Amino acid sequence: MLDGQVVIVTGGAGGIGNAYCRGLAAEGASLVIADLVDGSEMVSEAEELGAKAISVQVDVSDVASTEAMAAATVDAFGRIDALVNNAAFYLSLTQGPMEEISPDEWDKCFDVNVKGSWLCARAVAPTMRAQKSGKIVNIASMTVNDGTPGFLHYVASKAAIWGLTRSLARELGDDGISVNTLTPDYIPHDADYAAKQPHVDGLIIGRRAFKRSQVPDDMVGTLLYLVSPWSDFVTGQNIWVNGGSGFH
Repeated sequence: MLDGQVVIVTGGAGGIGNAYCRGLAAEGASLVIADLVDGSEMVSEAEELGAKAISVQVDVSDVASTEAMAAATVDAFGRIDALVNNAAFYLSLTQGPMEEISPDEWDKCFDVNVKGSWLCARAVAPTMRAQKSGKIVNIASMTVNDGTPGFLHYVASKAAIWGLTRSLARELGDDGISVNTLTPDYIPHDADYAAKQPHVDGLIIGRRAFKRSQVPDDMVGTLLYLVSPWSDFVTGQNIWVNGGSGFH
């Protein structure tokens, strides 16, 4: 499906980003695993699947770092076909009422989740504009629709992603660049984090049409659609992948 396509996945060195990278590699995409940590292990996995891949260390909240990420991609592969804005500040954030959230943590949440998505899109846009094509996929969260309490800074940052996508879709449409949001439900992919709130998965399963836990691989098919030519006339949209826990 994606032979010859070059895809950047931020936060691709671990977690759900790994599932995205494996799915993309299996479909023939060349990958840039962009992360704060070393992505060489994921590079090896991608190569075992027959894909070309490089690891680029990036701080998505830093202008120079995101621009270096885009430059490294073009140097390695000559083009940028898709960006998956997957990097996020989530696992280590404070859970609790708004009074317990520090202003510094609020700022970090927005710096990574919102500013980071914008800066990465800003960094790849010149190359995509020159190509007159490109796909940007921003990752949000069902906590926005649910109004989940105890994560005010995270929920607010992911709500901003919905608006960011819509505005960017208008701004970049004339250059043939599509921008969409992919919104997952709760995915208990980190064992330590899930252990802190063991009741959450069961509560969410109970309201789903499909009565099971959501796993990272549940996201892959929709992501492949959004970065492939099959979605060339789809932009500004928000696709929910939640097993039927909510409809829109």
